[in-house]
Amino acid sequence: MPLALHPWNVGFRWTDTEPTHGALTAEQVRAFDADGFVVVRDVFTPDEVAAVRTVIDRFESETQAALRQLDDDRLFIAEAGAITFAPHLVTRAPELAAFARHPAFAAIVADLVGPDVDLYWDQAVYKDPEKPRRFPWHQDNGYAFVEPQQYLTCWVPLTDAHLANGCPQVAPGLHRGGTLAHRYVEPLGYECFTAPPVEVAVAEAAVGDVVVFSSLTPHLTGPNLTDEVRKAYILQYAPVGAEVLEGDPQAGAPTARRRCEEPRHLAVARDGRPVAT
Repeated sequence: MPLALHPWNVGFRWTDTEPTHGALTAEQVRAFDADGFVVVRDVFTPDEVAAVRTVIDRFESETQAALRQLDDDRLFIAEAGAITFAPHLVTRAPELAAFARHPAFAAIVADLVGPDVDLYWDQAVYKDPEKPRRFPWHQDNGYAFVEPQQYLTCWVPLTDAHLANGCPQVAPGLHRGGTLAHRYVEPLGYECFTAPPVEVAVAEAAVGDVVVFSSLTPHLTGPNLTDEVRKAYILQYAPVGAEVLEGDPQAGAPTARRRCEEPRHLAVARDGRPVAT
């Protein structure tokens, strides 16, 4: 039985890409187009990642403290001791704004998105061992419907990510049909299916690696079953001029379109070259 499409996903066609800037090999690009993800090894040095982690740790501590002041320690799908989200950090720390525009990211997005690319979203996601919890099968474009639907997520492990602590798991190939219908599952978040109709691929990644996947790639992260926090920084990149569609998908067509031009949408690549920081 085919998977249900998002009501606003009409006429979508996946566009295969060609490596033009040398960040990725032709084999890596073919794997990305076929499977919807690729793990790029040794993109950053341990020192570069450590510097980013030090900055983000401070914000995550503030997030944990704020959550513990709320009823049930929760806000939407964030919960102290389980999973926390710290968004838009590029607007709060110049070090992270510079990292988001790192030449390595600019080269990757030039290969996979296009010559003119902006940062669309950034957030730290820390998964704690106190309350082990999975993050369900979803597509990033299932949370906010962006056009073009085909943009990019770079999942940066700030600590080594493996099955035991909740590394990404991917449903290969399902990205090529565009955005799927999602439903909200309390308290986990939006879900496009409970079990994928394809064999799952595990994307383990060490510090310095980047898991690169499409905004349309169904993925989950499992519970953190270790005794240490699993830390990740997620950066998403979209073509210049991308729009967020607004309205109720179940009620009909979008009621508005909002261009991604807010201050947090940093210019990253122009004409295939990194934008100077």
